[in-house]
Amino acid sequence: MKKISLLLSLFIVFSMTSFAKKGGDNTLSKKEKKEGWVLLFDGKSTDHWRGYGKDHFPKGWVIEDGAIKCNGSGRGEAGAKDGGDIITKKKYQNFELALEWKISEGGNSGIFILSQEVEGDPIYKSSPEMQVLDNEKHPDAKLGKNGNRKAGSLYDLIPATPQNAKPVGKWNKVVITVYKGSVIFNQNGKNVVEFHLWTDDWKTMVADSKFKDWPNFIDPVSKGYIGLQDHGDDVWYKNIKIKEL
Repeated sequence: MKKISLLLSLFIVFSMTSFAKKGGDNTLSKKEKKEGWVLLFDGKSTDHWRGYGKDHFPKGWVIEDGAIKCNGSGRGEAGAKDGGDIITKKKYQNFELALEWKISEGGNSGIFILSQEVEGDPIYKSSPEMQVLDNEKHPDAKLGKNGNRKAGSLYDLIPATPQNAKPVGKWNKVVITVYKGSVIFNQNGKNVVEFHLWTDDWKTMVADSKFKDWPNFIDPVSKGYIGLQDHGDDVWYKNIKIKEL
């Protein structure tokens, strides 16, 4: 009996130690801190964020169960009265961005990089976007070319291959790497998109797209904001962290 109790005690201690090493949501491990990772969301505050074109954090976004949530208005890109896209307060150039997202049924959102804040223009006119989508029910999944509007894709330009997004209600892990114009989208442990800004290939691809008449998209800035899209649907983001390269 004593041996069983001792083994049980050791197991509990081991489990607690393992959990402590792994940490919970919206935290950084000792290794991550040493490597230079910084939390952009700690599960409690929105200090690193504000509304696009605003000096405050919009009421259309809330903190729910340790995640930043966009409360869907059902009005698409028009969003809620005090909703809209949110951006980081700081601009970033070369970096690794890691986060997790979960979409509602029939929902749509997106992750923007190298965003400019141009008065009178929406964020998507200057920002490459990693698509966040319910591939099963949102019509965007069937539009575009070869699935380039499905989750993980460079929106309307390059389809995510393989298409490995998880179903509605499940968390998807993303890492976006940006380094001197080379960009890699990693979704759920697989590199699904790669592209190179400012190159002839980039210009040719954009010229054959809906972005062809938007100069700030054709020639993106090398340093810009990170943004999360309000597309009128419920969407959740957590474990948002960044490492500058």
